[in-house]
Amino acid sequence: MPDTIQVDPKTARILPWVVAIAFFMQSLDGTILNTALPTMAESLKVHPLQMQGVVIAYMLTVAVLIPTSGWLADRFGIRRVFLAAITVFTLGSLACAISPTLPVLIVSRVLQGIGGAILVPVGRLSVLRFYPRQQLVQVLSFITVPGLLGQLFGPTLGGFLVDYASWHWIFLINLPVGLLGVLSALRYMPKVAPSGSASFDLFGFVFFGTFMLTLTVALEGVGGTSMPYTQLVLFFVTGFVSLAVYYFYARHARNPLFSPGLFSVRNFSVGLAGNLFARLGTGAMPFLTPLLLQVSLGFSPLKAGLTMIPMTVGAMLIKSIVTRLIGRLGFRLLLSINTVLLGIMIGVFALINKDMPYPVILVIFTVFGVVNSMQFSAMNTVTLLDLSDEQASSGNSLLSVIMQLSMSMGIAIASAILGEFSGISSYSATGGADVAIAFRNTFICLGFMAVISSLIFYHVTPSSGKSGERKALFQHEKSMEQ
Repeated sequence: MPDTIQVDPKTARILPWVVAIAFFMQSLDGTILNTALPTMAESLKVHPLQMQGVVIAYMLTVAVLIPTSGWLADRFGIRRVFLAAITVFTLGSLACAISPTLPVLIVSRVLQGIGGAILVPVGRLSVLRFYPRQQLVQVLSFITVPGLLGQLFGPTLGGFLVDYASWHWIFLINLPVGLLGVLSALRYMPKVAPSGSASFDLFGFVFFGTFMLTLTVALEGVGGTSMPYTQLVLFFVTGFVSLAVYYFYARHARNPLFSPGLFSVRNFSVGLAGNLFARLGTGAMPFLTPLLLQVSLGFSPLKAGLTMIPMTVGAMLIKSIVTRLIGRLGFRLLLSINTVLLGIMIGVFALINKDMPYPVILVIFTVFGVVNSMQFSAMNTVTLLDLSDEQASSGNSLLSVIMQLSMSMGIAIASAILGEFSGISSYSATGGADVAIAFRNTFICLGFMAVISSLIFYHVTPSSGKSGERKALFQHEKSMEQ
């Protein structure tokens, strides 16, 4: 990492607030939308179960563009790229709010994703560049708090705005926050000349990005769109061929986008595979649960948002004891057991119906939040724990990409399963009873996928986490909240 750049005391006090605005915007946008999907679908004259493209478009754009963030900051300067990112994100929010049709909304979400992909990584990079190492944990802890607040209040705020205003306001709310972020960055983010020395693997970026894009689009195509079978096959083949081309190219490239040498680190390889496959089951839950509550159970958007709060509260509460559990059990045993529990908890959502007492539903959401948070805290940490200083930046970037990719693929797969069980291809294709059965079967399938992925974690190094790892875990959790 480049040497720390000295800033004046006033800037040092205010800059974390500027970055925190970016964290809050992205975190709020990631949670406020899901509660509003059924109402948005009604307004756009499509079925709520066909709204997955709105979520996938953003996640996939972020996944594809994350690797460019560091290069852009080095090439054009942190301040300039941060301002551009927050501006694009804000304009994308405006475009989403005025979208008259679902295809236009999906394109607008791509624009939002272009800003979101750069916003948080460059904001975090500014902290790494402008603060000495002894202050990093304190500053990173501070800027992640707004992100946690966005996750906590996003679903409820989304439900409130839909019930008492309109769905357009879930995007319009970003405009004043974005304007504040732009003005604050112009005033307080230091001007630092771009290094201009960074190289970027454009060839690798194109082929790795093509792999992610075509595979996800193909999976979404399976989920009930009118995409012809031949086109689906072509997308799948193009995706896997692109991945093969990238792999063989990266083995001999001087500075590949992601070095194949990363996979010589056992825990990194296992953790990355675990992240990919475990998130296929869990990545769709923030998308599915608001639909379950509103489409199947008939909850209002506000009640659905309030119902999801215990999930986030449970996730926050468990973080204080994750380190101690890992110290006692080690990563391998904890992840092997917890991934099975995670699959079981996903399956428990299949039991939720209109006759279930509301307090029981809240308990299910809380326990799932606890198990899910423990899973990701341990899974993300073991992935990066054994990387060298030279490998850490590239490994962290690849992990971020895989996290976004697996969540978008998880939503695509869940939508395909839900569409298959419900038979929905148009708004009036099925009734409420059939939808309830479709949700039940979908949760069972996703839970089974998560349970099977637990076998991956058996290959984690047996001694990992049992001693001397707690400091690394603590620092990593703070930096990976977003």
